[in-house]
Amino acid sequence: MNGETPPLIEVRHLRMYFGAGEHPVRAVDDVSFSIRRGETLGLVGESGSGKSTIGRMLIRLLDPTGGEIHVEGRDIARLSQRRMRPLRSRMQIIFQDPYASLNPRMRVRQMLGEALDTHGLARGRTARARRVAELLDLVGLRPEYADRYPHEFSGGQRQRLGVARALAVEPSFIVADEPLSALDVSIQAQVVNLLSDLKDRLGLTMLFISHDLDVVEFLCDRVIVLYLGRIMEIAPTGTLYRQPRHPYTRALLAASPIPDPARRPDGRSVLAGDIPSPTHPPSGCVFRTRCPHTRPACAETVPPLAETAPGHWKACLRDDLALTPPRGN
Repeated sequence: MNGETPPLIEVRHLRMYFGAGEHPVRAVDDVSFSIRRGETLGLVGESGSGKSTIGRMLIRLLDPTGGEIHVEGRDIARLSQRRMRPLRSRMQIIFQDPYASLNPRMRVRQMLGEALDTHGLARGRTARARRVAELLDLVGLRPEYADRYPHEFSGGQRQRLGVARALAVEPSFIVADEPLSALDVSIQAQVVNLLSDLKDRLGLTMLFISHDLDVVEFLCDRVIVLYLGRIMEIAPTGTLYRQPRHPYTRALLAASPIPDPARRPDGRSVLAGDIPSPTHPPSGCVFRTRCPHTRPACAETVPPLAETAPGHWKACLRDDLALTPPRGN
C-alpha cells in the first residue's frame, strides 16, 4: 500500500473489542495501514473514534482482539509479555498528560537513568550521567535540571521530559498520543517545534495522534482519518488537505478553525448529530447516519478501503463527490 521499501510498521485487519456478549464495544474494527521508516503518520478523528486504542495496541500496551501488527517484519500481536520484553526499547510512547505520566517521587536523573539501566544502554555512573545530560540537551532543557523533581517544571517542560524519556532507549518507533492536548496554547507551539526538529535530526518514525488538524498538517507526512473505529481515508498530507475525497474528511476540515472565517467557502459540510455508539454501530458504512451524501446502498455494504489515486485511499461507495477545497487557503 505504501511504496516499494518495506514498512517499519504494518497493521493488518486490527480489531479491539471491549466487553463480552452480543454487543461488545467495537473500539477498533478491521483497520489496516503501514508506516514507512522515517515517516510521521497522523491519526485524526473525533473523540471516541479509537485513535488512542490503536496507538496503545501498536506498542502492546493493549492486547488486540484480532489482526496482525508487524514491526520490522515480525508479528508482535500475539507475543507473550516475556517475549515482548526485549522489544520494548524499540517502541515507546509520549503520553497525553505530562502531569500524570511522570513519577513524582523520582528526580529526572533517576527517571531517565532507570530506562538506560533497564536496557543496558549506559554502563557506569559517568556514562549514565553523560547520557542523561545529552537527553536533556536534546529536548532543550539544561543539564542541571537532572536533579529536579517533576513538580518543579512547567507543563511544557514536563512534556519535554516525556519526550526525553521516550528517546532514552533509542527507539525505532514512537507513538505520540495527543501530546499537546494538556498544554496551554502558548506552550503547544514549542513542543510541536521540538518534535519537528527531532524528526529531522533523528529520522524518527512516529504515529502522531491528535485532534488538532493544523498541527497534523504541519508535522505529518501522511494522514489517516478514523471514524468509529474504521479508516475513512488515507492520503499524503498535502493531498488530503487540498483534495479530501471522503465526506467525513471534508466535514472535519470544514469545521477546523481558520484565522479569517470570511475566507471559508460557502456550501461547507457540517456534521449533524453525534457519533453513534460503538456497541451498536450503523450497518454498512458507519458514517452513513451523519453523511450528507448517503444513499440506500450505504446501509447495506461496508465500503472497502480502495485506492482512488496513487497513495490516496478512501472507504466510500460514492465516487462522484465534488473535490473543491473544504476551507480557505
